Amino acid sequence: MPPQNSNNKPGDRKRNDRRGGGRDNRREPSEYEDVTLAIDRVTRVVKGGRRMRFRAVVVIGNKKGKVGLGTGKATEVQAAVQKAVRAAKSNIMIVPMKKSTIPHEVNLKHKAARLRLMPASPGTGIIAGGPLRVILDLAGVKDILAKRFGTTNKLVNAQAAMMALKMLRAMPKSAVAAVGTPMADAAIPGHPEANLPIKHVNVKKHEKKAEGK
Repeated sequence: MPPQNSNNKPGDRKRNDRRGGGRDNRREPSEYEDVTLAIDRVTRVVKGGRRMRFRAVVVIGNKKGKVGLGTGKATEVQAAVQKAVRAAKSNIMIVPMKKSTIPHEVNLKHKAARLRLMPASPGTGIIAGGPLRVILDLAGVKDILAKRFGTTNKLVNAQAAMMALKMLRAMPKSAVAAVGTPMADAAIPGHPEANLPIKHVNVKKHEKKAEGK
């Protein structure tokens, strides 16, 4: 009869068997959360007939300023979702924010979709719907006013939302501290006075001229 190892208890042996020989196969929690916006059945006409596949649209984000959008096609739904998640991870972008909202207003037209994003005061929440709300939530924006016009296609609206977030530009600290002043408004991209030249005036010289008169 072979000698038994006193160090290995029966309970340990069963636990190791369940784990596959002592290896821990548990997955580490992912940094990003993913949401499937839509799963559509698409067909392509080829020489032999029609080829049917599934198209998945997935959004991922960490709710801390990073968000990505991806699409994937496959003959099975699960494979299409996995492709879309991989594509979204390769398209991760960083969203500039001012505290819990966006730094400035954005108006965008993409294909048949038109979007308008506006900053909101703390406590407003995400006033938006459809794919736009999902993308803003995963990006970490907590207070925003948004409106969608035009098409109801989820993929087009999601693409328009990502393009609108790419148009955001972080405001300099001096402009953030003096929001509402002409200098701060001119620092906002898209403002009518953003591209106007700024004339620097030496105040001391003007004071000396006034005293001389």
